[in-house]
Formats: sequence, structure tokens, C-alpha cells
Amino acid sequence: MSIPTKCDYLIIGAGIHGLSTAWHLCQKLANKGQLKENSVVVLEKSKVASGASGVACGIVRNNYYQPAMRHLMDHSVKIWNANAEALTYKPVGYMQINSQLMHEGMSEVYHQQKEIGFESDFIEGEADCNKYMKELLPDWQAQGITSVLHEKKTGYGANRGAIEGFHKFAVSAGAKIFEGVTVTSLNTSSGSQAIKSVETSEGTIECDQVVVAAGPWVRNFWEMLDLPKTIKIKKPDGTFSDDLKMWSYMALEEGELDVDPYSYKTAKGTEYPVIHVDTEATLISDKNGHVIHENEMWGFYYKPDIYRVGIQGGSSPYDVTKANEDVSLDPYGHDSNEFQPRESFEDKFTSALAFSQKQFVGCHTKYKKQKAGGIGCVTPDRFPVFDQYRENVYIIADANHGYKMAGIGDLVSDELLGGKSDILEPFRFSRYEQGKLHPVSKSPFPWS
Repeated sequence: MSIPTKCDYLIIGAGIHGLSTAWHLCQKLANKGQLKENSVVVLEKSKVASGASGVACGIVRNNYYQPAMRHLMDHSVKIWNANAEALTYKPVGYMQINSQLMHEGMSEVYHQQKEIGFESDFIEGEADCNKYMKELLPDWQAQGITSVLHEKKTGYGANRGAIEGFHKFAVSAGAKIFEGVTVTSLNTSSGSQAIKSVETSEGTIECDQVVVAAGPWVRNFWEMLDLPKTIKIKKPDGTFSDDLKMWSYMALEEGELDVDPYSYKTAKGTEYPVIHVDTEATLISDKNGHVIHENEMWGFYYKPDIYRVGIQGGSSPYDVTKANEDVSLDPYGHDSNEFQPRESFEDKFTSALAFSQKQFVGCHTKYKKQKAGGIGCVTPDRFPVFDQYRENVYIIADANHGYKMAGIGDLVSDELLGGKSDILEPFRFSRYEQGKLHPVSKSPFPWS
């Protein structure tokens, strides 16, 4: 199909946020009797699920230290569970397993989860944690664990499978989705900052509202809109930080074991939950006996994954040291030769598995030698920005929290239709100038 010359809502990006927004927006327009032939158009420069959503590890969780993120994720988890089959989602649960340094923070998370009606259990004390874990996984052997936060409705999904599910929802609801169409510029009308039309590789489209849902490519559209490359953040004492880069990049480190995921069951015969460990315990290489971590926090996560046919997981990302304008995003993900897990990751991941469960001792022999991971575009505080710019451009900047936030499209579509979301309010761009930042946990992960 050739692209239309006009539409009401033009969404850039066919990942999870673009497709979710298209789906929910079409549904709401239809309910108002306002859905037309080209009301909602989605442009994707490559293929559906070819960006960050398509290579995501697929984990859905709500163990955030930040109250605003917990409310946001509570909303998304409900959408995952309500559409589990169509989105290839498995609510196997998620376990945040911690040493003493994380104990107090996780206790706060648990009690605040209870306040919003989110289902989880919290186990405290080393003896009780050890007992709880061994009743679930009899070969559990991680030492120094003093708290376990066990979420019951979260879990994981197939990365591409979920995005294909959103694609079907959006098309069925009435959205027009065009692949292989690159946006090259955003055009304003005379005397206005609003975007009147979008120039693409396949022609010009006039539009009333633009939604940028481009994942790591958000930097490119920020530049097209002439938005600030640096920002100042208000400190608690009322002074402001020096200019900080609005965007930077982090590279994910993930990998897989070549094993049969169906052979890993809990003591009750159920599928494993997603397991995440944050600890300052010494990590010794299971391969050569060298010390990998000592006197510092480290963390990792893993899950037997039936969609990837193996055990998949990862550890905390590393900063891309290049200036963000010099970071090349294409080819992306598994096709990139530049941004891949470092050589040290294989040893860390397999040794962390052995640290956690006895059956994984020696598992480095089963590590898959393959490309993995991708890079994410993050904000100065590592949390999302959802806001309107230039009168009619809504930007969804997920700060690499993307896949798990299935409900963003529902909330954003409300705002596109004139509403205001209390859930999205803490994520406005103005929070930097106002000093309304999200609290920071002691996790080694920059976005927990």
C-alpha cells in the first residue's frame, strides 16, 4: 500500500509503545464514533519488532523503588495479564532476591505494593529466606540473602511474539501500519511551532498530531524538533546542576544457556519464576576461580525461557562512552557488530548461576556463543519522559524501560484525546527544572 497524504494521528515507530498507542487510540476513537479511514497511521522505518522491543529480554516486573514507577507498572501488568495469550505472556512470577544492603528498600517496595493492591509476598531474615528458596528450588545455595520479594502476577513473554500481538490488535482496531518508511523531517506551518506535515522516504503526510515512539532513536527526533541537547536539574538546595546531556546510551549485557527450558521446574512442578539477585557477596568465577566481584554490589537475572528455548538472562548494563550524537544505531541489536556483551559477561553470568543454584555449577560449557542484547537511550535520571512538545508532538521516551510498559499506549491515548493522566504526571520533562526527581535505590541496576 502507498502511504496516505493525510491523517489525524501519525505515530512514528512500530514497537511496543507505538503499536499499543495505535491500538488504544483506535478503540477510543471508535467508541466516540470518530474513527475514520486514516485516523491513525503508524510508520516503521524497517519491520515491525525490528527495534528494541524485538530484542528485549521480555521481563515484566514491578519491583521498582520509585512510587511513580510502581503505579505505572501496576497499570501495565494488568494489561499483560488481561491479554496474556495474544501477547505470548507467561505470568510465572518475579523474585527480587537481596542481600542486606537492599533489604530496607525492598521492604518499602513491598509495603507500597500492598497499598496499591499489587500481589506479592515478602520474606525477611536469612534463615527464612533460605528456607523459602529451597522449598521452591531445592538446590538453592546463594549465601547472605536477607530478603525476598516474590511478585505473583509478573513474569515474561516472547519479545517478537508480544509485538506481533500488539500489531494484530492495532490493525484489527483500525490503524494503518506501513513498514519500510523512514521519516526524514518534520515540517512546520508558517508562524507556528506545530508540525504540519512529516516528510518521509515515500512522500509527505499532513497530520494533526505526531507521536514519537521511536525507542533508542528518540535522539534523532529530539534533534529534528530543535529541543535542548543539555538540561539543568534543580538540586535540593535550590541551585542547579551544570548542563547535563539530555540523552546518553547504555548497552545491555545478556546471554543464554543452550538447555531444555522445560526441564527446569520448581519443587511443586511449576515453571520457574523470573529470578533476580542483587548482592554484595563475593562472586568467584566458576570457570577459573578468579574473583569477579568483591566488596561491591552486583546483580543479575535469569529465567528458563520456552520462547528462546534455553535459559536467558543478563546483568547490569554498561555506559556507552561515545558522545550520543556519535552513537550509530543501525544496524541494531543482534545485527550490530559494535554493541554486544563484553567478553567478561559469559563468565559473570554462568558464575552467578552457579552462585545461585547447585545444578548450574559448570554451566559455562552450555553458554551459547551468539550475538545478544541491544542499546537503550536513557534520560539524565534514567527514567521515562512522557510529554507534549511543539504544540502537537507527543514524545514517548521510555529510557529503556520499554517492553514491560504495555499500558503506556492506553495512558498516552487518553492524553491525545484531551485528558490528563495522573500516572504519567511524574514523568514530565519539567521535573528536571522543578527538581522533582524519582528516588534512587541501592540496586546496581540504574533503573530500579
